[in-house]
Amino acid sequence: MKTIISELKYSNTNTYLIEGSEGTILFDTGWAGTFVQFCSALGSVGKKLQDIDHILVSHFHPDHMGIAQEIADQGPVITIVDLQRPFVHSSDQIFAKDTRVHYEPIKDDSLNVITIEQSRDFLRSLGIDGEIIHTPGHSEDSISLWLDEGSLFVGDLNPLYELELHKGTEIEKSWNKLLEKKPKAIYYGHAKTYQTPQHSEWYGLVSRIMKYIDKGYSIEKIQRKTAADIDFIEDVNRMYLTHQNVGVQGILDRIEIKNK
Repeated sequence: MKTIISELKYSNTNTYLIEGSEGTILFDTGWAGTFVQFCSALGSVGKKLQDIDHILVSHFHPDHMGIAQEIADQGPVITIVDLQRPFVHSSDQIFAKDTRVHYEPIKDDSLNVITIEQSRDFLRSLGIDGEIIHTPGHSEDSISLWLDEGSLFVGDLNPLYELELHKGTEIEKSWNKLLEKKPKAIYYGHAKTYQTPQHSEWYGLVSRIMKYIDKGYSIEKIQRKTAADIDFIEDVNRMYLTHQNVGVQGILDRIEIKNK
């Protein structure tokens, strides 16, 4: 099933409209007080509030759920995973202290609660092939949305290029689980969308370049051997020689940072 993904630009939080053949999901919302801007952004992609069937919140920090109930009051249903239930009101006190903005707390009796195991059937009912994955690290209630076509929505899970900084943590465990899916595009809550290369091809290419460097081959000879872009080879060569004990993934991560 082919989906249509639209990024709604209206706040500091990246929010996404995901259209399946049978229904539409809004993934995350902005801070309280951005409802008018949200409606404008929705109109800019030719949609209205009533076109949204469900709201998924990656985690219940204020900048990701601030206007969820205001949107839900117009018809869309807030769907949560059962493990998120204890966190639904975790931002209420934060908004209570900020009298400058209007905030509507989430109404518990209108929530649609599913389990991780039910997520694939839930998405299929909207004409979307995929699943919801529990990805703790940034917060215990964090979830990611995976589409089988290769799109991955991760909320505030620390960006992939920071993975080397989080060895042995929940963040690494969550990313390892997601990377098994071999995503083509990663949609972050705050960072720029990352279009991933075919992981196996790039991993293998960098590994070959590193082996040729170990053999003392020149940049030109490596280029002839691999047919890779010479600027890419030079980047790998520089990073390999200047970072002690760096591995293939470490080099790929540093190249992503360089190109951001």
